[in-house]
Amino acid sequence: MQYFVALKMGQKRVNSAREYLNKLSNDRAMPALALRDTKTDIWEPVGEENLYAVVDESSGFVLTDTSGYIVALCDKGGFSKTLVQGVSREQCEQMVAQFEKDGIQKFVGKVILPV
Repeated sequence: MQYFVALKMGQKRVNSAREYLNKLSNDRAMPALALRDTKTDIWEPVGEENLYAVVDESSGFVLTDTSGYIVALCDKGGFSKTLVQGVSREQCEQMVAQFEKDGIQKFVGKVILPV
């Protein structure tokens, strides 16, 4: 796939995921990755599917923001499309409950966050 075609497709998927996460986070969601890193010269957009992930230091990340969790929507490969930082435990639990109510499954694995 051509770079710009993949990028445009990925941006649409990021925008859609961000719009949903903004509804749950009072417009605090940030865009993340629009393209998958395939380690090749082939460009691929992030996947269409949305899975949720809660990132804390037990996930293997060192969080410089000590004010809470990172909640992300990612594709099945773990590529994050949108995220919210500094989420409290209570906010996180409310968001997870809404994800489950909306049929969004939990991502199990290593989440790939933007650097």
